[in-house]
Amino acid sequence: MNTPNFKIGDKVLVTTDNWFIAPDGEQYRSAHGTVRGVRGDQETLGIRTNARSTNWYAEIGNLLIAGCQIHYTVKTEHCHFGEVQVWEDRPDGSVQVWRPSRIYNADSVREWSPVP
Repeated sequence: MNTPNFKIGDKVLVTTDNWFIAPDGEQYRSAHGTVRGVRGDQETLGIRTNARSTNWYAEIGNLLIAGCQIHYTVKTEHCHFGEVQVWEDRPDGSVQVWRPSRIYNADSVREWSPVP
């Protein structure tokens, strides 16, 4: 089993190949949190997967990310979760706008609550 170059207890920023929905119901493309484990398919799913499936999973904070979905991993203690400034194309030209970060804080405990 090929394993990533991070250790249990490290804080990492993981960029995934695809968007994912986090426990808070929002879509993200990255996650930052503490590495809690790297597990094989048998331990994680209770079955042995075939060659077309991933065979390892990284537990980052409160997320479990399939190894095949990890695009980049950066070891870092801190990460910016606030708003970010981006260019947005509009019919009358490009403008700078502020939008929420698309990095999920996997170490946070976010409770789901219904929208009033």
